[in-house]
Amino acid sequence: MQREVWNNIPLLHVYNEEIKQDAPIVLFLHGFMSAKEHNLHYAYNLVEKGIRVILPDAPLHGERVENVSELQMNAAFWRIVLKYVKEVQEIYEELQGRGFNGKIGVIGTSMGGITTTGCLKKYDWIDAAGVLMGAVNYTEMAQFQIKQLEEQGIDVPMTAEQQQAMLEVLQEYNVTTNLAIFERIPVVFWHGQKDPVVPFQMTYPFYDTLVQQGRAQTVRYIVDEKAGHAVSRAGVLAVTDWLAQHLA
Repeated sequence: MQREVWNNIPLLHVYNEEIKQDAPIVLFLHGFMSAKEHNLHYAYNLVEKGIRVILPDAPLHGERVENVSELQMNAAFWRIVLKYVKEVQEIYEELQGRGFNGKIGVIGTSMGGITTTGCLKKYDWIDAAGVLMGAVNYTEMAQFQIKQLEEQGIDVPMTAEQQQAMLEVLQEYNVTTNLAIFERIPVVFWHGQKDPVVPFQMTYPFYDTLVQQGRAQTVRYIVDEKAGHAVSRAGVLAVTDWLAQHLA
């Protein structure tokens, strides 16, 4: 494992001596208020399967943390996500420049899962993806977050006009507007039915739509009926096994 900085992005580059330049690669995107080091169990399982793993710190996270309050971090959530999406492209370009030319998977948990679906909408170089506790519709997720704040009596730090402007920007990242992506790219979803942070309905009804339309042949959806907002060990193993199979 190496600590590296690519294009001003701190990351962990995890591999062993058996992994060659043309080995598959997985970019792992961590969740909100987490950091790259907190997800090394995913990297361990993937490296054991012959996959090179890149774990970047998201903007304002890990080594990039700034002295801001939790309220300020919450207000910056979607700015972080959109910058995270942009930086995934920068990491991809860096990989190409360094001569790593294997198949590439992108996987993320929570905010990282949300970022992953935005990447699926924006980039055509992804060979497989994993969306754990994520959301496929940015505008729906943002509206849910606003409603949650209002129900808790917390002032939303945006005017109605600012909220509308934000939703219009987020629409561009809704992977729900291009179902053909899921016929072309293998994707695995994992979600707990009791998730209160990124609710189950942020992904499962969309998957059900894919099934009904006959577009789910390359999609797997793993449901944990008991889980909240945390991926079980069984989930980690199932998702890393699935990614390894589809990047082989």
